[in-house]
Amino acid sequence: MHNMKAFEASLRPHLALKDYPFAVDFSAHIPIYDGDELRRLDASSKADVAAEWVQCWQRGAGVFVVRKLFDQLSVVDAATRVFYDLLHKQNKTQHKLADHFAASGANSRVWNCLEKMAVHDSKAFIDYYKNPLLAEVCSAWLGPDYQITSQVNLVHPGGAAQQPHRDYHLGFTNDEEVQRYPLHVQVMSAMLTLQGAVAHIDMPIESGPTKLLPYSQRYEKGYGLYRNPEFKAYFAQHAVQVPLEKGDGMFFNPALMHGAGANTSADVERMANLLQISSAFGKQMESIDQQRMQLACYHQLTVAILSSDELSAVATALSDSYPFSSNMDRDAPGASLRPLSGRDLLLQGIAENWSQQRLQNALQDLSWRKASN
Repeated sequence: MHNMKAFEASLRPHLALKDYPFAVDFSAHIPIYDGDELRRLDASSKADVAAEWVQCWQRGAGVFVVRKLFDQLSVVDAATRVFYDLLHKQNKTQHKLADHFAASGANSRVWNCLEKMAVHDSKAFIDYYKNPLLAEVCSAWLGPDYQITSQVNLVHPGGAAQQPHRDYHLGFTNDEEVQRYPLHVQVMSAMLTLQGAVAHIDMPIESGPTKLLPYSQRYEKGYGLYRNPEFKAYFAQHAVQVPLEKGDGMFFNPALMHGAGANTSADVERMANLLQISSAFGKQMESIDQQRMQLACYHQLTVAILSSDELSAVATALSDSYPFSSNMDRDAPGASLRPLSGRDLLLQGIAENWSQQRLQNALQDLSWRKASN
């Protein structure tokens, strides 16, 4: 049974800006970081800020904002054009897509936008996902072998607010299904995913940026709570919003109670790239053909001028970076205890100037080695 007093008590340990030494501002309990300042940090300070983010996601507000996550807005604009191309192509199919927490017709959504973007415009994809700062945020919570998935959401003027909810894994269940999982598994599941959103347009409050209930990820029984009418009333009274500007990023614990706000503006088409970043130790929400993405972007990667950090970031976004599960009879380890991953082969191909056909053959051989007998 849920106890609203216990839930409210879990929200009380409010922190201040002094508790986030690397943050530059504080809005409704939510720390705000400056992307330009973060990019200037040395390796030691980056490790410190990563630890600060983890504390925020675990025991603090559960969410923070990075202003200027993308320092070149032309990169964001190029991605936006791709997203509109994909939406136009999708609309021509007249296929109605589901949105799990919003009324039908309130928005337009591109599922599996990560793969679709890589295939549609490899240069725009590389320029967008080479962002080392984005990679640092992802790895702070999930380590180096994370898997990105992306869903573009366009909310039109008049679009209604989402119902408050928690996110994947157990956000995609009903109350009865949640109860089948022991409480410690419910708590553990939140550590397998990081939720993010990149603003592709300025988002004033009237456009409906995400409503958030800071500290609500601390309540362990929350995956079975958010459909409760008493909780919905509490959320409506206490949720906060932070306006975003184009190129800003927001990142939060998936157990944080949240929901997109109503777009009450007259003319703002609110577009965000929703990033769901998954641990190598779990299952991501969407099925992705990473080999298709790698081959689509390979030529552009061989001619692009990228730093080692940028190449690492984009290679991780393109690849299945974790080498398991595998067929251990066939897929023997190399220099390490781990077999090769798709990212290993992609980086080797770039370093050794492989032809596209050679990379394709190597990836197909990798798939065969991992397949069941």
